[in-house]
Amino acid sequence: MTDKKLYLKFVDANVQGTISMYWDVAPKTCEALWGALEKPIRWPASHAIFSGPEIMMGLPEANRNFDPTKLPAENQTIIPEVGELLWYYQPKNFFKIDPSEFWEIGLFYGVGGRTFGPTGWIPCTYFGRMTEGLEAIAEQCRTIRQTGVKVVELGRL
Repeated sequence: MTDKKLYLKFVDANVQGTISMYWDVAPKTCEALWGALEKPIRWPASHAIFSGPEIMMGLPEANRNFDPTKLPAENQTIIPEVGELLWYYQPKNFFKIDPSEFWEIGLFYGVGGRTFGPTGWIPCTYFGRMTEGLEAIAEQCRTIRQTGVKVVELGRL
């Protein structure tokens, strides 16, 4: 186990939280994302449509330095806890209604979340949990529902 951590920051509001990674139960996913976040990313986070209290962001192409199809299923569930972060990869043409390829990182900021999509339940890998700053981050997440996307930064601490 390691104490390597990440941060998630709402750029305009200058609100930041600390993420403890699940190195013990999702080691391959943590290793891949740690490597991908050598340089922090900025991404317009949007609110999830089907999953409840979740914001989602992508992994920019410049940070995609691993093969997502080689990651094993680790620490998967469909009912996340508040503050947990997920990793989800969707290959091109996976969903009929959206043929896009997704490299998704999501944050569940409230109770009642679930990983549910247009085709039903979708188990995802949970690779960390926000252990500091969640209350302020959750407030920013809630405003996305009314005001639209907000730029977040995700990187190593």
